Amino acid sequence: MTTHSVGGEQPLRFAASAGLGVRAASSALHEPRALAPDANGRPLHAVPTPRARTGWQAGYQARIRLTDVAVVCATLATALGLQLVVDGGALRAPADLTVHTAAAALLAVAWLAALATNRAYDVRFFGRGMSEYQRVLDATWKAFSLVVLLAWVTAYSDARGALLVAFPLGMVGLVAARYAWRQHLLRQRRRGDGGLTILLAIGDRPQAGRLIRLLNGTPEQEFLVAGVCVPSGGVRPGEHVSGVPVLGDLSDVGRVAHRLGADAVAVSSSHEITAEDVRRLGWELERYGVDLMLTAELADVAVPRITVSPAPGMSLLHVDTPRFGGPKFSVKQVMDWSLAAVITALASPVLLAIAVVVAATSRGPVFYVAHRVGRNGQLFPMVKFRTMHVGADSDVVALAASNEGAGPLFKMRSDPRVTPVGRFLRRYSLDELPQLFNVLGGHMSLVGPRPPLPHEVAAYEERMRRRLLVKPGMTGLWQVTGRSDLSWEEAVRLDVYYAENWTPFLDLLILAQTARAVVSGRGAY
Repeated sequence: MTTHSVGGEQPLRFAASAGLGVRAASSALHEPRALAPDANGRPLHAVPTPRARTGWQAGYQARIRLTDVAVVCATLATALGLQLVVDGGALRAPADLTVHTAAAALLAVAWLAALATNRAYDVRFFGRGMSEYQRVLDATWKAFSLVVLLAWVTAYSDARGALLVAFPLGMVGLVAARYAWRQHLLRQRRRGDGGLTILLAIGDRPQAGRLIRLLNGTPEQEFLVAGVCVPSGGVRPGEHVSGVPVLGDLSDVGRVAHRLGADAVAVSSSHEITAEDVRRLGWELERYGVDLMLTAELADVAVPRITVSPAPGMSLLHVDTPRFGGPKFSVKQVMDWSLAAVITALASPVLLAIAVVVAATSRGPVFYVAHRVGRNGQLFPMVKFRTMHVGADSDVVALAASNEGAGPLFKMRSDPRVTPVGRFLRRYSLDELPQLFNVLGGHMSLVGPRPPLPHEVAAYEERMRRRLLVKPGMTGLWQVTGRSDLSWEEAVRLDVYYAENWTPFLDLLILAQTARAVVSGRGAY
């Protein structure tokens, strides 16, 4: 195997072009202290403590910790203040206030400790997937479970105030704070202001090229491949793979990763990279404090469905089969009906006002009823406020040449069939509020795939039909991601992903993001 000597200039120049120059240059000046050479004549290095996270990771982690402390303290102060107002007459001595304050302080310590021990500050979960939110919720459950246990043991009845006020308020506050910081981080990535995890790709040139194309084109996904090391075939000076420089082979990985300032090394599958190579690579990266990642071709599979099963000489990834029934979907039905009932009651004045405006501004019925395809291909009447002139359906053929929709969808940004009031209702999705009655009737869910028309379903491929395994929703991943601006392929992919990976927490998060998307009016027409 030919060894390519990694020059100090080339990787640093590439790192600087990616906004990494300072960090990479700093890393290059801190090689581990060399010891006696090994049996192959290569120098061994002292095993240092894994390097601390630098740059955006350290700063982001510190901000998250401070924000959590502020949210926890504010939440408990609010709970304590309300408790003092309600039970003020019972405070006959300063000792009562001291007991309440001590209890709140104990809960704060337990809460923050639960967040830390539940890896809620692990940088590998920041701005990525659902795991970050899930760990915050799990830690909150653990902390308040401890409160319940201690209150029962000590007969401290005043704990009910902390539970009834602090628990829901704190849970919402912590998740909202994480969401706000995540949006800030995503904006930084889109502007190119940092917030990226730097990778060194290891693998054959085709696999490395595919990894680069998947990751470097989507900076909001966090990862940036800044260099490549290949297992064999030699390295030509100035060689690039998909625009990223080839910096060495397997024997150079540790030194290249260190000089590049990489956070992790991503190893793609290759018949030339053995389990022993991966094991030795892990030992080498340990000296530099660089993470080791193994790529797996598991597209659109949520993390909770993946389990690592140890086997002799290897690890097996077990992917749970998607389930479309059982207790989880019973929980979804209860959530749908209860939330829809509350929303309908709260929105009833708005529903009435919209109905009056629609009736007063254009001729025709207030509601538009269209047959859509629901779960398992069953037709149902979907109700919306009418936003078009009567007879608009018959004009579709005449307007076909102006269709801007993707796939079998018909969409026009300036659809002449839409009334002025209807245009406003569509922009803020108010025309879809009557679908709450479909949810209450059991035909739809609050969250789910987009309800398709029968002619759309007739053109579905096998993959697309998996959207019909769950109830269609008033909102879904397709809406909070881009609404009408999405391509047909991306909309289908998101719907299938949701159908196969649904969780109650994902539903709650989508509902929260829907409110933001509706207020902004982004992608709606």
